[in-house]
Amino acid sequence: MANTVQTIKRVRQTAVKSDRNTAQISRMRRAIKNFKLAVESGEGNQADLFKAAVKQIENSANKGLIHANKAARDISKLAKLNK
Repeated sequence: MANTVQTIKRVRQTAVKSDRNTAQISRMRRAIKNFKLAVESGEGNQADLFKAAVKQIENSANKGLIHANKAARDISKLAKLNK
């Protein structure tokens, strides 16, 4: 267990950041999943879901949660499905 004030604070900060990062990754994955489900079912709002998924992927990449190449790869896969 942490003994000093600084390490106790660092533990608190790490927990908050981990929760935020986990939530951001979950939002990204959920957006991708929603878009893929819309493509499979043939719903009409595919363009909106595509935009939302791309935005979440780019946000995750900008925050450093996923690598830029993974973001580009994921966006490319979704763009192929969007046709």
